[in-house]
Amino acid sequence: GGGSSMDTAKVANLYSTHPAEFLTYVNHPIGKGRPVPGPLKPMVAIPTTAGTGSETTGVAIFDLEAMHAKTGIAHRSLRPIVGIVDPNNTRTVPKIAAASCGFDVLCHALESITALPYHKRPAPESPEMRPAYQGANPISHLWASKAIEMVSKNLVKVVKDPSDDHARAEMILASTFAGIGFGNAGVHLAHGMSYPVSGMVREYIPEGIKSDHPIIPHGMGVVLTSPAVFRFTAKTNPELHLYTAQLMGVDVSGVDKKDAGEILAAEIIKLMKATGMPNGLKEVGFGTNDIEELVQGTLPQHRVTKLSPRPANAEDLEKLFDESMSLW
Repeated sequence: GGGSSMDTAKVANLYSTHPAEFLTYVNHPIGKGRPVPGPLKPMVAIPTTAGTGSETTGVAIFDLEAMHAKTGIAHRSLRPIVGIVDPNNTRTVPKIAAASCGFDVLCHALESITALPYHKRPAPESPEMRPAYQGANPISHLWASKAIEMVSKNLVKVVKDPSDDHARAEMILASTFAGIGFGNAGVHLAHGMSYPVSGMVREYIPEGIKSDHPIIPHGMGVVLTSPAVFRFTAKTNPELHLYTAQLMGVDVSGVDKKDAGEILAAEIIKLMKATGMPNGLKEVGFGTNDIEELVQGTLPQHRVTKLSPRPANAEDLEKLFDESMSLW
């Protein structure tokens, strides 16, 4: 199924193989962050959305209802042994779900390529404590670059015409490529900020989604903060952020490096408008009064936030959430 189904299977595989209290393997500081003690049962993953790339990763994300935020378990032992990636399985995905999942792919690639470089990440105390996410590296860079190109060329096509078999094939392949990239490099602030957004959902149900409860699709929750995030991180490496904008089709010749973040943000917003995404957090039910709670839900997400190329404290996060209330 989609990422939630595959991640549920990963967690079921883990706890049925190595039983423990639930928070034992959950990422620190929310859980104990214990490493998986041994191999798991073989798992075959078959994605039915072009989004999470969960068939390639050792990560399982879930909603911790007591926290009103998402968190996860990350260990290479969770990675499926086989992924069957067939675009026919995405033929009936609703348009808003296809768009949301596509932005998850895009943000996986953009965040992994701009993440804290692997050689700047603190070394673990021992090899067994080596995290699943290593930081941006030359190998993840290649996978992410190709995924950004493929999403930028095909996402609008898939949303407007689900019968476009070539575009759907390109999108699900991009999902897998981005999964391979971020599965070892990691993601950062846009994902970290999305977890309380999804966990604190009010009354919002996207048009075209059948649900008996409010829901903000994961990719939607991620992309709503991404323009503000990349404006914030661009100062650390404007050339790299311009490179990603170029991959998305922007002519960056002659532009000023100090505008890198704004240029990338504008291209993301352009794609959001073309695919019917909400105009910021206000359109999914949040207001400025929610910012403090959103910040508090983001701060413990060390698994991803520590990979931001530019550290973000509570005050920074407040500004990012405020900028994300309305995008255009």
